[in-house]
This record gives sequence, C-alpha cells and structure tokens, in this order.
Amino acid sequence: MRHETISATLFVENRARLKSRLPAGSLAIVNANDIPPTNADGSRIPIPNSDLFYLTGIEQEETILVLAPDAFDPKLREVLFVREPNAHLKTWEGHKHPKDEAQALSGIKEIKWLTEFPAIFHRLMCELEHVYLNTNEHNRAVIEVETRDARFVQQVRAKYPLHDYRRLARLLHELRVVKSDAEVALIRRACGITGQGFRRLLRTVRPGTMEYQVEAELAHEFIGHRAQFAYNPIIASGANACTLHYNQNDQPCREGDLLLLDVAACYANYQSDLTRTIPVGGRFTKRQRQVYDAVLRSLRAATKAAVPGKLHKDWQKESEKIVEKELLRLGLLTPRDIQRQDPDKPAVKKYFMHGVGHPIGLDVHDVGLLKHPFAPGWVLTVEPGIYLPEEGFAVRLENTVVVTEGEPLDLMADIPIEADEIEALMSRGAKSPRSRR
Repeated sequence: MRHETISATLFVENRARLKSRLPAGSLAIVNANDIPPTNADGSRIPIPNSDLFYLTGIEQEETILVLAPDAFDPKLREVLFVREPNAHLKTWEGHKHPKDEAQALSGIKEIKWLTEFPAIFHRLMCELEHVYLNTNEHNRAVIEVETRDARFVQQVRAKYPLHDYRRLARLLHELRVVKSDAEVALIRRACGITGQGFRRLLRTVRPGTMEYQVEAELAHEFIGHRAQFAYNPIIASGANACTLHYNQNDQPCREGDLLLLDVAACYANYQSDLTRTIPVGGRFTKRQRQVYDAVLRSLRAATKAAVPGKLHKDWQKESEKIVEKELLRLGLLTPRDIQRQDPDKPAVKKYFMHGVGHPIGLDVHDVGLLKHPFAPGWVLTVEPGIYLPEEGFAVRLENTVVVTEGEPLDLMADIPIEADEIEALMSRGAKSPRSRR
C-alpha cells in the first residue's frame, strides 16, 4: 500500500449506505479483480477493484466481501475473506494482510481466511433469498476477457438456480457518484500532486524536449509523492494534439508548437484529471493565444453551468453552444454554418467533438447514472477544446470540480491556467540552472 492509511470510517459508512438499500433477506458479494496477465508467465501489479475498495479499503488480490444484514448469525452479517499469510507467500509475493490488519483497514470485525468462504457462502445461500452479484456495467466498457465477477456469477447461478438474482452495480453506481467529504479530500490530494507535476514540467519543457521526457518529469513527481498516473498520459505536441487519445509520446517538441498535456495523478486509488496546453517556446503566437483564451472562457462558463439539478445531456448541449459562440468569434464558423447545420450533426462538432466532462472518483470515467441530475457531491471533469488539424495545433483545458449547493468548487483552481502566468513560469524556468541540461 503506497499511500497513507485511510481512516476505516470511510469504508464503514460506505457499507452502511449500501446495506440500507438492500431489501430484507439479501446477500451481496463483491470480489477482487483478477491479477492482469501479460505474456508467458508474466503478470502486472494487481489493480484494485473499485467497488471492493469503496466498501473495504482493501487492495489485496482474491479478497471477497460478503454483506448479509439479515443473516441469523450476527457474525455473518459482514464478513471479509482474505488469503491466509504463510511463509511461502511471504517469500514469493511479500506481505499479506493478517486478520488484525484487515480489520483495522476495513473496519470489519469478522475476518476469515479465503478457504472458509465456500462453506459460509453455502450456509448464507440456504438462508437468504435475494442475491446481489456484481459486474462492470459501465456504459463505455468493452469487455472481451472473462472477469472474476463473470466466472463467479456463472458458478453461483449454476449451483443455486432458484434464487432471486439482482444487479449490485446499479446500487453502487448511485452511491459512488456522490462523494463524501473524505473522498473529496483524497481527490483534492491527487489534484495537488498533479499541480506539482505540472509546475515541474513548466520549468523543463523547451524546443527539442521529447514528449517522453515530459512524461518522465511527471512520473518523477507523482511517484515521489506516493501517487501514480491516473491514466496513460497524453503528451501531444503540435498536430499530435488533434488525436484525442494520443499515447505515442515519442515526438520532439518544436519551437512554435503547442504542447497539449492530458496528465494527472491518482492517489489512494482516487483519480484526478487535468489538461493544459502550453507553448513549447515559452510564448503563444497571436493565433494560438486567441484560441487558448476562447477555450479558457469556455471552461469557465461550462464550470459555472455544472449545478445541481442539471442533466448531463443538457450540460453538454449548453457547453457546445458556449464553444459555438467562440468559434464564431474566431471565424471558424459563420452564422450561415449554424443556420444550415443538421441538428443531429451540429457544426461545432467539427472543432469540438467530445464530451465536456464526466464523473470522476475511484475511476477516471467514474460510475454514475447520467440520466440522474447532478447533485451536491458529484465530482466532474470540465474539458472543452478546439481542434485545428489544418493549422497544426489544438487547445484543450480541463479541471476537476465538485458540484455544490452553490457554485462548483474547482479542485484545481491553484494550478496555473492563465496564459500570462504560464508564459511567466516558463520564462522563469528557462533562466533557472535546473533547466539547463
């Protein structure tokens, strides 16, 4: 566990919220993720299951959480199953949670070894009626490899075909989209580390810098603060920025180019999301500055529009209208283009073709039912952009914000974004000894 210990109160409260939504006679099961394989006999570091972490704070592989609020035996109403530590595991894989440590991390009193799961699970299945099983129901997920959850669903339904099976993901989506103060604090910390990384690279980016060298500067800052990349970093110079999910990161940053940086830190499994666009040579050209300021105005207007009661689809339309006005001001669209546009293919999409933002939390594109209106506690990204492949550059700006009863709270308000401030910081970095390598 790289990050500092999180108070178990967070996970105790999350479980209480879930249990309050379970009907009488229910049983809910949440599994850890599989360890992702590579090639031959290789594997990657386990990626914690977001739902399991949300409910327990446990990141260890093969862990199982069982919630049975109405179980006859009070000791079986909340049980966490973990691998039993032994000398062999310690030699080959390292530390595994003993029972007292799993109790302290999760706030669950009843910790049992994984070998005890089959008998206890059978006992509970014989007693209870409604069974909540978990799957990845994210609407943009592409699921091609069978998951641990999918195998478990098949096994359970085959062995116990007459139970009432229900979807746990739907309940968890409703819960996870609203962040507690403790969760916002963890996201804020990830945002702070992201800001430190951005300030670091402002001191080092110069004509001739390679995109991967910028990535290395961020990795140094993130890892040094007990964090990691929230997603594959997009470090796109010049026309590369017109590829929305550019991940090549192997081209030189040239004088006169803009460098688009969609890079952010993850701390304690909570994600942040930032995009900035900076001039490689330290100063924007007149045209670049015009487009930059247009996107910055769009960011601020779209942020103010992220208020309680608004549907995501309506927020998207409002944001497109905001960018449309900026495109008219820039001469990229004409009033005639707007009058003649197909309502299903608005003219703005030529230059701003993606969503204006998404929920963020334990996942970068976090779960949440977007047919529900925004509510206080939602954490969103706001990321308008203008893409000009014919001019060889793009500008995208993005901050992570919290929906509140009043105006949205910008968790990245202290990260440089004004063009003048960025130019000043880059100029200062150019003169510092550290930048001369």
